[in-house]
Amino acid sequence: MFATYLRRELGNRKRQTIIVAIGMALAIGLVILVSSISSGVKNAQAQVLESVYGVGTDITVTQTPAAPEDGAVTGPLFEFDSGAGETTDGTTSLTQSVLTPSRFGGTFDAATLDTITDIDGVAAATGVLELNNMTFSGEMPDITQGSGPSFQQGPPTSGGSDGAGGSAFDVDSFSVNGIDVDSTSVGPLTAVTLDDGRSLDADDTGAYVAVLDSAYATTNELAVGDSITIGGQAFEIVGIVSSTSADAETAANVYIPLDVAQTLSGNEGMLSTVYVQASDASAVSALADALEEALPDATVSTQEDLASSVSGSLSTASSLVSSLGTWLSVIVLAAAFLLAILFTISGVGRRTREFGTLKAIGWSNGRIVRQVAGESLVQGLLGGVIGVALGLAGIFAVNAIAPTLTASTGGQFTFGGPPVTTGGEGPVQGGGPVLSGGPLGGADAGSSTDIVLNAPVALSVLLLAVGLAIIGGLLAGAFGGWRAARLRPAEALRSVA
Repeated sequence: MFATYLRRELGNRKRQTIIVAIGMALAIGLVILVSSISSGVKNAQAQVLESVYGVGTDITVTQTPAAPEDGAVTGPLFEFDSGAGETTDGTTSLTQSVLTPSRFGGTFDAATLDTITDIDGVAAATGVLELNNMTFSGEMPDITQGSGPSFQQGPPTSGGSDGAGGSAFDVDSFSVNGIDVDSTSVGPLTAVTLDDGRSLDADDTGAYVAVLDSAYATTNELAVGDSITIGGQAFEIVGIVSSTSADAETAANVYIPLDVAQTLSGNEGMLSTVYVQASDASAVSALADALEEALPDATVSTQEDLASSVSGSLSTASSLVSSLGTWLSVIVLAAAFLLAILFTISGVGRRTREFGTLKAIGWSNGRIVRQVAGESLVQGLLGGVIGVALGLAGIFAVNAIAPTLTASTGGQFTFGGPPVTTGGEGPVQGGGPVLSGGPLGGADAGSSTDIVLNAPVALSVLLLAVGLAIIGGLLAGAFGGWRAARLRPAEALRSVA
């Protein structure tokens, strides 16, 4: 009886059923699409952070660099003695490699690592020294004669620059990570796959060996068995690695043993970053608070914190989804619920004679309420089914288009400050040319990655959509049933008369 009457009433009110179902479908479809795109953006951010953060890493601890003192050199220093280089036909060829900490990050005592590992909730931790290697090479008139032209350059460019008086120079920069070879469970090298050779291990302590990022090795035509100069020292290349994510790069161009990196850069017993793995993934926030309390001068960052630092179109998409997309979904969903409620109440008002007559022949208020709620619930479910179909169609369209987003992390090579003049008639520091931080600026390990946005289909989102459709139907039925329950049989009799 209930089902028969329900089917008949929905058939008699096709217009209302279609309008309510379409309104609900559009709202449900939008919710599904926005939720899926949001998940896709989060997955894209995870791909970008995977190489920078390290697989299994939950928290990083860094130190904000101290402000330089007045007159202090803030960048890499290239200093040559008067007899440095080789002179041929009045032209001197010079080359020098300098290994320095990142200009945009500070260093702290390695004892901080012990403080971190003693905190409850830390499953593993490892220290890394993040450095930049800059190599200067150039040719210039014989500066030992004291009468050569001044060497005053603007920002150098890769591939060399012609200077005053026939001088020319080139500055090459790449990022270097000093890795604790005894720690393999957490850190940058846990986020890579080995393409060739081997990785660093405990036997490499104190050894001049290096592992290279595959993209950097390809660009510079380097392979396992070749050598690379870091801080003026030749290193044997023992391995080539790439990011575990096809859409991300590794954390640095070159990886070397931590103790060697500390010695060559003059930072013995120092670290720049500590990678921390929590013993419980649900306690990351509490562990971060404990680290901040134990290390008040350090910067404690979780993956969520780093995700907010990702720039480029990926960041724009994330902001758009989290703000506009979410609010738009809420507004449309609320409008769909309101539409269903208003149409149901309006329909009840037009059925005064019907409900009054049903009460007159013995229908109870509860039965009438169940009838109205059943009709609204079916309309909501119908809208939910159509909405799921629309949402899946939208997801399919996004994945078919496969929009590409650009994500950037870290910094980049920068130039700044006043130019430096060396040689010529003026005094020369150390008897030779000095190139310091001003024009050469500094370098920081950064990367720009293209990410293909993929909107995943999650069963939980589909179930949520169906749940919202049921809620919308029940709300409309509740208001409509309340309105119907207030009708009296006498109203029906007056309507008939």
